[in-house]
This record gives sequence, C-alpha cells and structure tokens, in this order.
Amino acid sequence: MTGWLILLGALYLALLVFATIRARENNKTASDYIFAGSNVGLTLGFLTYAASLFSTFTLLGMPDFFRNHGIGSWIFLAVSDAGMTFVIVWFGLHLRRRAAKFGFKGVAGLLTDCYQSRWAGYLYFFGIFIFLVPYVAVQIRGVGIFLDAIFPDILPTWTWICIIVLGMLSYSELGGLKAIIYSDAMQGTVLFVVTSVIAYNCLKNLGGVQSIFEQVANTNIELLSVPGPEGLFTFQFLLASFLVILMVPVTQPQLTTRLVIIRDLKTLNQMALAVGIFALLLILMIIPIGLYGAVLYAEAPVMEYLRQTIIVDQPPIIAAAAVIGLIAAAMSTADSQLFALGTELKSLLSGDDEKLMLVTKFAILCFAFASFWVAVLSDNQLVLLARVSFAGTAMLAPFVILGIVMDYPQGKAIIFATGVGLFLFLGSLIGFVSPTIALVRLDLFLLVVLSIVAMASAVFNYFAQITHDS
Repeated sequence: MTGWLILLGALYLALLVFATIRARENNKTASDYIFAGSNVGLTLGFLTYAASLFSTFTLLGMPDFFRNHGIGSWIFLAVSDAGMTFVIVWFGLHLRRRAAKFGFKGVAGLLTDCYQSRWAGYLYFFGIFIFLVPYVAVQIRGVGIFLDAIFPDILPTWTWICIIVLGMLSYSELGGLKAIIYSDAMQGTVLFVVTSVIAYNCLKNLGGVQSIFEQVANTNIELLSVPGPEGLFTFQFLLASFLVILMVPVTQPQLTTRLVIIRDLKTLNQMALAVGIFALLLILMIIPIGLYGAVLYAEAPVMEYLRQTIIVDQPPIIAAAAVIGLIAAAMSTADSQLFALGTELKSLLSGDDEKLMLVTKFAILCFAFASFWVAVLSDNQLVLLARVSFAGTAMLAPFVILGIVMDYPQGKAIIFATGVGLFLFLGSLIGFVSPTIALVRLDLFLLVVLSIVAMASAVFNYFAQITHDS
C-alpha cells in the first residue's frame, strides 16, 4: 500500500496546490476572496455543498454506527439528509431575496439588518462558534486517530491532527473560498468513489446483498429492526434527529453561504436535487460497510474494525485511496466551517475593508487553533458528537427563519428565547440541566418551544404592522 499511498498522496497534494494557485490568481477583490465572486455554477456548487455536508464521520462514524445500531441508521441519516433538498430550495429562495435587499456579508450581518439589532448577529455568531468548533474537532480527530491506528509507530495522534489543520489553513488562507470550492470538488469526488468501491468489495467478500443480510440475521437479528439492538432509535430520537438535520442548511454558515453564491435560482434548485440524490446514494453505500463489520468484526474495537475493513481487507490501491479519501473528507468540511466562522465574524465588524480582511484571516487561525485543542482532548464517538453539534446549531433555526422569511420587523422576544434555549442545551451537555423535560428529550422540547415563540412573534408583529400602517 505504501507505494500507492505516496503516489496518490503526491497527486492529491499537487491538485490542492494547483487549486490554491488558480484561486489566488482569480481573487481580485475581497468579495472574490470571501464569496468566490458569487457566481458558482451547478457542478462546483453541488460538489462543494456535498463535500461540506459529508465529512469524516462518513467513513469513520457511519460504518461503526451501522455496525452497532443496524438499518435504523438509514432512517436517522439518509432520509433526513434527503429531506434537506426541500429545505435548501425553500430557504435558499428567501435567503437570496433578503440578501438582495440588505446585501450579504454573512448570516450574522444579515440577521443584524433583519432584526435591526446587533444582538441578533452576536447571538447567531455565539451559537455557531460554540457548536461548530467541536464539529471541526470531531472530523480532524477522527482522521488523526485512524492514521495513528494504521501507522502506529510513525507519529502520535496529535501530530496527525496538527498536520491536517496546517494543511487546511494553507490553502484556505491563501486562496479564499474559491480555493476551498475547487478543493471540495476534488475531495467530494474522491470520497464518493472510495466509499462506493469499498462498499462493493464488502458485498463481494460476503457473497452479495442477500448473503450479507442472511449473515447479519444469524449474527444479531436486532440489527435488522428498529429501534435496534441498543434501543437508540426511539420515536423521539428519530423525530428530533430529523428536525435537527433538516435545519442544517438554515443554521450552519458554511452551507448557508453556498446558497447565496450559487449563480441563480434555477442552479440552486438543480443543486438541491443533486445533493439529495448524493446523500441517498452515499449513505446507501455505507450499509454494507457497516453490516460487513457486524458479521466479521462485531466485537472488535472501532478503530480495529475500521482498519481491517477499510485498509486490510481492500486491494492496496483502494486502501491507499481510502486514506486519502478520509483526509479529504475531514478537510472538505472543516476548511469550510473555519472559513465561514471567520466570514461571520467579519460581517459583525465595520471599518476599512483591508484591515477587516486581516482580522478575518487572524480569526480563522484562532478558530483553527481552538479546534486543534478540542480535537486533542475530545471523545471518539464521532456520529453522536456530530449530532450534538447539529442539535446545538438547530436551536438557532426558528430565530434565523423568522428573521429571513418575514418582511416586517420582528421583536426581540425570539432573540431572548433563543439565547435561553442555547444555554439550557449547553447546560444539559455538561450535566447542569436534565436531558429530558416531562419525559421529552430536551433538544426536541426546545425546538418545539422556540418554534412556538417564533410563530407567536410573527403573528403579533404582523397585526402590529397592520395597525401601524392603518
């Protein structure tokens, strides 16, 4: 495998350098650097969106999730991701309309204008910072642990993590969003191809689709049922997860920004359909990889199972491509998130554009440093950590939707309620607040309450506007 890894790694690095140089040459203004000229076509738009959406947990978290919890994972992941298609179309339409009215410097800046309150922008930035930094850390930690498992005597985990962070920073800081989009296109393609080949080989090694399900049934029949062998997929868990994942395009700025920089609405709609199909196919291919582990490596530690399945049991060229694919998966999402955090901070500031660009670049460095330390110190439950991040940012969804969708000014009640909701959810994560209220999951309860507050605010302010106009 070593020879193939050197060859493919050199090719991958060369393409990253090429993408960075090309992007840097095309960056004529600060807007080009931050928003890629706001003229991204279908192919690049679809690939960068998909690559930003799917990360390390695609090959490291999801297979182990299927191995432990069975086919219920499909409902949790694939159905929810496919449902995002409709959210992308609906929210993208409203977001582009509001961006055309106020201008777009970032979601935080746009919400400041929509609510006519800087507290709205500050609240949004606080929410995404608190929950996206750990998500970045999850991705780079996953790859670092895996590289340490397959190359145990070369470098410690924290060194692999450091290399990945420095790699991301090099092309994102130099080339801006265009470099990230170019690299995402390559990285998303690599991830899809590698995953599909590994899935095919897992099926072939166990005798095909029918055979693998028969062997799983003989091993643990509960893997083929819901709520699964550990009872994870309860109605509340599936409902909360569905709502949380649906809100990802609304609340996570690396994805939200891509809805604005797409060339036009027709391209946006086509991109949304392509992303939905991509999600269904990609997660469908994870099923045999996970069930393969349930049959052959049911009792193995997670990294041993992944090392055997993704590396040892694959042809050398595929094993090498898998290593590159994992690095690509981590970098394609983490780079977009770090860059988006820097952009959102910039949208809250005012002053000379050149100085703000320096502040943005420095902020990205700080966010990357924070992610590095969280990665070194964090847990290994990749999928569940990713879900917690999604759930945290989902608390912002009613507040964001209300500000973006409604044309008339909104009150401050939803801003206050969202702030309280964020702190309650954070409190549940550190053990200060109960994870359930009246037998209802806290994340689901908060989403419902915040949605009610948002709807009540919309109705109240609608009638207030009518009264004012009359």
